[in-house]
Amino acid sequence: MKKMLAEFLGTFSLVLFGCGAAVVAGKTIPAAVLADAPAGIGVLGIALAFGLAVVVMAYAIGPISGCHINPAITVAMLVAGKISGRDCAGYIIAQFAGATLGSAVLYALQTGAPGFSMGEWALGSNGWGPGYLGGYSTVSAFLAEAVLTFLFLFVIFATTSRLGNSTMAGLAIGLTLVLIHLVGIHITGTSVNPARSFGPAIFAGGKALSQLWLFIVAPLIGGVFAALFWKGLFEPKD
Repeated sequence: MKKMLAEFLGTFSLVLFGCGAAVVAGKTIPAAVLADAPAGIGVLGIALAFGLAVVVMAYAIGPISGCHINPAITVAMLVAGKISGRDCAGYIIAQFAGATLGSAVLYALQTGAPGFSMGEWALGSNGWGPGYLGGYSTVSAFLAEAVLTFLFLFVIFATTSRLGNSTMAGLAIGLTLVLIHLVGIHITGTSVNPARSFGPAIFAGGKALSQLWLFIVAPLIGGVFAALFWKGLFEPKD
């Protein structure tokens, strides 16, 4: 139960901090609202928010649950034989629940903003195509999510193996997520995490919900390939 609660809290925090940074601080505040309005944090700020959320949660709940906070990581760990099927199911349920609550809190906060309205892809939802950030195609979106998740999982497997530096693993994993966001934000908003995409999409509805399938399928494929790649070629042998 402690593991599940840790995964719930970790995923809740990831969505609230990451998506919250994108929604609350990602854009410039209109001058009509605040005369000396500061610039929004931009792509780099959003990338750092997601990466730092992973870093702090890795050190906070890593000793309890391993800090997956991502169904793609959990499934990859199952494929690599590093987690039981029972724990896998419990982790995934906790992750989706945590992401949903994180999105609910973000939605509640946003309803208090002047002139708030739920537009397409609200609350930091992932997406692609015309009208979404860079307007990339479905193929580009799928390829980006699968490849970036593959690289993310490879770093996770490498840094948490007995050949890696366990004390620096959380920082390396978080910085990898920063790099991933720097590349992926304009393509899909960057998911590499089905739970992170699920929470906002449930509240946003519309296109965000209809496109959710890609952000479940592509990261899982990337994660599974990374697990097989690591286990087959790089995993240290006794």
